[in-house]
Amino acid sequence: MMVTSYYKFGDVRQNYKMVNGLQAIASLKAKLEEYEATGNTEVLVEVANFAMIEFMYPQKEGANYQPTDGTNLGKRTTVCISVNEMKDIKEGNGDRWLRYY
Repeated sequence: MMVTSYYKFGDVRQNYKMVNGLQAIASLKAKLEEYEATGNTEVLVEVANFAMIEFMYPQKEGANYQPTDGTNLGKRTTVCISVNEMKDIKEGNGDRWLRYY
């Protein structure tokens, strides 16, 4: 869908890096609210697009990329538990996950 947006709105770099006023995060939040209100999964594609735009051309002051490799999950924000965590707990290996919390 970002390809379609190119023809509709123009080059993403020009729109988000060079033009003052277009905001990916604010747009992402608005689209997420729209999804929560409507349940239209197409809107989630737009949420993902705006997240990718912010990743490519960050507007947030001090934005940086810090990859996670499984050793720095202390500030984990995922809600719930993964299937691998459940499997490890079931097999008696749940302790390995406790060090991340």
